Amino acid sequence: MTDRAFIEVQHAEMAFNTRKGRFHALQDVNLQVQRGEFVTLIGHSGCGKSTLLNLIAGLLLPTEGALICDGREIAAPGPERAVVFQNHSLLPWLTCLENVLLAVESVFGGKEPSVRLHLRAKAALELVGMSHALQKRPHEISGGMKQRVGIARALAMEPKVLLMDEPFGALDALTRARLQDELLKIVARTRSTVVMVTHDVDEAVLLSDRIVMMTNGPAATIGEVLEVGIPRPRVRVELAEDPRYIAARKAVIDFLYTRHAHVEKAA
Repeated sequence: MTDRAFIEVQHAEMAFNTRKGRFHALQDVNLQVQRGEFVTLIGHSGCGKSTLLNLIAGLLLPTEGALICDGREIAAPGPERAVVFQNHSLLPWLTCLENVLLAVESVFGGKEPSVRLHLRAKAALELVGMSHALQKRPHEISGGMKQRVGIARALAMEPKVLLMDEPFGALDALTRARLQDELLKIVARTRSTVVMVTHDVDEAVLLSDRIVMMTNGPAATIGEVLEVGIPRPRVRVELAEDPRYIAARKAVIDFLYTRHAHVEKAA
């Protein structure tokens, strides 16, 4: 057995060249994520949490430092790291099944027969409760259902890491709660390693093993990492009065709104 983390962020820096000059987004970020762990990144707007997620995804390359997944340096996007964005990004002319099948074919096409590829896609849609909508197109289903299909598409690739950028941010409160509960069940079943960006404190505490709290940008970094310490499986209604839930929520709120309160700059 090795002590090496599954995902390692080593002294990562990220700077962008803009019309107003060089913008330093992230500074000396160090993070380790263990296999099967659920980690959320939280912080105010502009703290670089989505930038850090994009670095792990390989959609951006760090200005300095290195990122490693399963012992290999992250140098580009790869099927072992599937991304779910706030916008589901489904192709409108394809059915739900075809949208998922597209991802399956990108990973397993040429290695498996067509029947097996279809079974993979159907199984992923069943996992997120969308078996009834295989032949529906995106305009025929609700926003929450579209996001379920987006999650199914990511899971169908059998990724080693599921990366989620505020996946429920555009949904109404009830749909958001249902999908959070569904995600808890899916992660328990698949034992996925998850890194998720959120701005919602309750979502972070409900879902996470650890919460990574980012300092304000520019030159943002990790300010504190909180171990949630609530055993799984977790049931939302049972957590409301759980002292561990209350303590974790208070710690995150204290970090975000007391010690690192966000001050909007005047235009």
